[in-house]
Amino acid sequence: MIDAHHHLWDLSAVFYPWLEEKSKKRFFGDPKPIQKNYLIHDFKKDCKPHGFKGSVHIQVGAKDALKEAIWIDEIAKNHPEWSLKQVVFCDLTNPRMPEEIDTFEQLTSVAGARQILSRAPGEEAGSMLLNNLESPIVFENLKTLSRRGFTFDLQLIPEVMQQAALLFDKVPELKVALCHAGSPHNRTKEGIHYWQEALKSISSLTNVTCKISGLGMFQHNWSIENFQPLIETCLDQFGPQRCMYGSNFPVDSLYSDYNALIGAFRKSIPEAFHKAVFEKTARSFYSI
Repeated sequence: MIDAHHHLWDLSAVFYPWLEEKSKKRFFGDPKPIQKNYLIHDFKKDCKPHGFKGSVHIQVGAKDALKEAIWIDEIAKNHPEWSLKQVVFCDLTNPRMPEEIDTFEQLTSVAGARQILSRAPGEEAGSMLLNNLESPIVFENLKTLSRRGFTFDLQLIPEVMQQAALLFDKVPELKVALCHAGSPHNRTKEGIHYWQEALKSISSLTNVTCKISGLGMFQHNWSIENFQPLIETCLDQFGPQRCMYGSNFPVDSLYSDYNALIGAFRKSIPEAFHKAVFEKTARSFYSI
């Protein structure tokens, strides 16, 4: 089994400005309980009892993206029994991005890159990219990722899905992972319907795979019943061969332990789809 979306951090090794900022609540809640090291042995302690033997580390806002990537690459080398790939940070608006990719290519654990378009309403840290989606530089950088064999992790909210879909439709050869099921932040009946309709613009692109992850970030006191319509929608629109599970730990540990999270997913996903969602899709997508 593969956990396709999680984070690790060592506060003495890499600096994460957002994580070390005190007394500030974020869209996903109060980060205070996770403002401490979360290392590979912590993560394995959480997920290994459930049958996981590999994972994908996603960049998580380090001040120095290369330093974070080198640190993760060393972890991968030092734990050969654990199949670890990583997704690094990239800036699609940077004309020099291909040179950065040259460096990342030297790290054997690197499988892809991510840049967040939008996290949540009111936290538009990716607005610079949103305002430049039609830039030739962005388009060329996406093509560069594809040519180099990199995947791209796409994180955005439903309100900008159609805008983003127009761009990613132009690079059909690029393998794209939609993070956190497209961040359905409005959990009212109307909000879920809006997300379901917006998601069609992304799910219609055959080069996009959906990560069913981070579902607790916008509904902290969740139940299995809260997750079911979200998971069912992802499976219906993408199919199990284009869906993969991600814990988003340790962020989602703010709302539940790993036992409760994986239990909810196993109950909400038909057993016939388990092999694909919990392993095969991620293994194929990230070449694990």
